[in-house]
Order: sequence, then C-alpha cells, then structure tokens
Amino acid sequence: MAGMERVLPEFLCKGIEKGIEYAYSFEPYFTPTLVLVPGFVKEAVENLSETTGQDVETLEYLLGMFMCYPLGLIMLALPYGKVKHLFSFILGAFLLQFTIGVQWIHHLISSLIAYAIFLVFPAKTAKTLVPIFAMVYITGGHLHRQYINYLGWDMDFTGPQMVLTMKLYSLAYNLYDGEVLKQGKEERASKKCADVAVMSLPGIIEYLGYTFCFASILAGPAFEYKYYADACDGSRLYDKNGKPKGKIPSQVLPTLRPFLGSLLCLGIFVVGSGMYPLLNPSDPQNADPIIINEEALSKPMYARFAYSWLALFFIRFKYYFAWMNAEGANNIWYAGFEGFDDKGEAKGWEVSNNIDLIQFETAPNLKTLSAAWNKKTANWLARYVYIRTGGSLFATYGMSAFWHGFYPGYYFFFLSVPLISFCERLGRKKLTPRFGNGKKWSPYGILCIITTSLFVQYMIQPFQLLAYDWAIVNWKNYYFIGHILAVAFYAVVSQLPTPKKKEA
Repeated sequence: MAGMERVLPEFLCKGIEKGIEYAYSFEPYFTPTLVLVPGFVKEAVENLSETTGQDVETLEYLLGMFMCYPLGLIMLALPYGKVKHLFSFILGAFLLQFTIGVQWIHHLISSLIAYAIFLVFPAKTAKTLVPIFAMVYITGGHLHRQYINYLGWDMDFTGPQMVLTMKLYSLAYNLYDGEVLKQGKEERASKKCADVAVMSLPGIIEYLGYTFCFASILAGPAFEYKYYADACDGSRLYDKNGKPKGKIPSQVLPTLRPFLGSLLCLGIFVVGSGMYPLLNPSDPQNADPIIINEEALSKPMYARFAYSWLALFFIRFKYYFAWMNAEGANNIWYAGFEGFDDKGEAKGWEVSNNIDLIQFETAPNLKTLSAAWNKKTANWLARYVYIRTGGSLFATYGMSAFWHGFYPGYYFFFLSVPLISFCERLGRKKLTPRFGNGKKWSPYGILCIITTSLFVQYMIQPFQLLAYDWAIVNWKNYYFIGHILAVAFYAVVSQLPTPKKKEA
C-alpha cells in the first residue's frame, strides 16, 4: 500500500480505503458459502505446511492443480450431458474455495452478471457490454490487489478472474458470430471465427460448467465454449447416432507427457530460481531486486545481462509447470482433443496446449515466439482484439497489458513490443529474401534466434520488476541500448531497396 501512496493524492487514498472497507463489509454475508471444503482438509494442509516449510497458499495451489487429475478421471467416467457440466461447475467451485477461500464469490458473481447480460440484451449489444463488464471487473481486482499488496505475489481471485475474463469476452463474440452466421451476413471476422461460433445461449448449468471448469480454473487455458461443450456432450468423439467419428485415440500419453513435463519444469524452477533469483528473496517487495542492487550494478553490463537472462529463463519454468499440468488435466477427459477430420483421422491435442517450450525458447522471430507462449491468451487477443480492431498492434498489446494489470512494468514491456514487431516486419521484407533460405538452423536463422532472444530478454525485464523506478533503473543501466538499436536498425534497413520476388 505504501507504494501506491507514493503516487496517489491523500484524498484519493482515503476514498479508496473507504471503498475497500465498504466492499469488505459484505464478507460476513459470503463466508457461509464456504461449504465445499471440509475443515479437516484445511487443517491437514496447514500441518503439511509446517512439516515442509512451504507456505499454505503455495501448497493449496499445487494440491489444487494435482487434484485435477483424479477429478479428470471421474469426469471421464461420467455420462455425457448435464451431469458432466454440473460436476465441472461444483468441482471448479470447490477448487476456488480450497485455494482462495471466500474470494471465490467473485467468480460466481461476475459469471451470473454476464449471463444476465446475455439473457437481456441481443448478441450485437452483449458482445460490447460483456467484454466491458469483464474488463472493468478484473480492473477493479487488479487495482485492489495493487493497492493493498503493492508488488506482492500472493494468491488471490485475480488469477482465476483473468481466465474467466477471457472466457466471457470470447463467449460474447462467439454468440455474436453465431447470430451473424445464422442471418447469412457477410462479416469477415465472424467468418474467420465460424468454427467456434455458438448458435444459441447455453443453459445456466452448461454455462457455469464452462466458466468454472475445474481443469482450467486455476491456470487456464481459456479455450472457447464450443470445445468445452463438445467434450461434455460427446460430439467431439461420436456422431448423432452414437458411432465413433473415427478411431478414438488413447488419452494416456497425451496426459502423461505434459504431466511428467510439468513435474520436470517445477523442479527446474525451484532449483534454478534458487540459484539465480531476480528479486531479493529476503524482501522481494521492498529490497532492490538482485539485478539492480549495488553489487550487480558494479559488474560489467554483459555480466548483468547474462545473469538476468538466466534468472528470467528459470522464472519461465513456473509458467511451463502450470500450463503443462493443466494441459494433462484437460486431456485426461478428452477436453484437449481436437476431434477428427473429414476422413476420420484424429487431428491432435492442441485445444488445451498452452505452451510449446522448445519452439518458444528457439523462436527466430517475435511472431513465432508469441504464437508459442501462452497460446490461448494469444488466441484470445488475435481473434477478439486484433482482427476486431483492423489488425491494430497497439490495441492488441495495450489490451494485453490492461488485462495483466496496472504495474508500469507491464506497459513498458507491451508498448515496447510493437517496436520489435516493426523491425521484424522490416527485416523479413528487406533482409530475409537476401540472406534467408527458409531453414531455421541456417547461419541467418541462428542469428535471428539469438537476436530475438536478446531483444526479448531486454524488453521483458520490466514485466517481472513491475515497479516504475526498478524498471527505469534497470533499462537506464543498459543505456536503453535495446530501444536505441531497434530504432537504429529501422532507420538504416528502411533505406535498403526491397528485393524483387524473383531474387527471393
């Protein structure tokens, strides 16, 4: 809170505090809703916390993630239809109550308000109102978190709410696209998203099953309603006569591979981040981060950059763990299965895949890198922001920053990314036809991989540092070299003649 008080006027701080106090006054009314988690379960987790030395929040989150696997087996065994939807809803609510307690009510309230909007307003209006409502709600959550726990990383409702925001936002456009397609209108964006269009508003049980889906509620991925509904009614695997659409593949390997991969990533994160911490482990909220403390700044720039590169590399494995774990939890009941093509051949398991680790770490350009990282968020931004705003990069990256929260570090990163994108597009137009041969591991391709990694690692550091002063100090001590080189590259390369197609 002290961090916010440094930048906000006193009268505004007092107003915010009164607003927070008023919101908290409703807590006694919602506490009785915590009926899904028995008291002895909480006691067992607290005892485990004392034994292992891990904080309760971390243990609850990890246990919640791993619980999705036995729950997935139950989901697989349940009959298709409302039973699956009801199970998905109740167990999703259970996981929220287990991990964030009374704050689970935010998920329910925002889901029900959005559903009321869907019921009352036509799809053309709801596609605007629901995204605005969802973004306003998550905005309030981010501001609250930032005010009461500035620079803190404690678990609260904003994580699951970010996933819900994508679901509500997407469903609003899915319903609109379905309406457009039913009327036979020619609308480019709707035609592009026809495969995930929803023709009518789902029933309340089906809807809550989707918004609370246990397998994606803690860490995503937020895939479209149609994929979830097809997995629950069996239409992904069977035709209307109950016959398989093709040879149904086993889900064992698609479940075990990401599950075991997630365990490996968890181990790498714990060990690597312990060796190369980015923030100060003794006081991450107040003490200067390791990469900008006095000792670090006394070292040569290349040494500081190498350390930060390693620190950020190991931090990413935290996200790899969560996304891979969630992928396996969805695949176990075929929610991640893509279905069959017209020939009856299985398409694959991309629905719940949220990260391509190797592709991301060896990306030769920003486009490939973005497509491999947090895929379903990238998909949401592409389908429901980028193509709906005429291909605006600033609108897309701005929305991404807004969705993440309001720490200055987010905006430093996301508003710097278009600069790299412009340089990349220019390089692809002017340089690739001259030096590239289409092979990733050619000398030119390797140079692109290294350049992409170095520039992205430079640009993304404020994203993890969050605070304005920390981010500025960090870039200042690199002399803003990444930005300067990008501008210089654009200025020089833009003067080169564009190769003719026959020279490419």
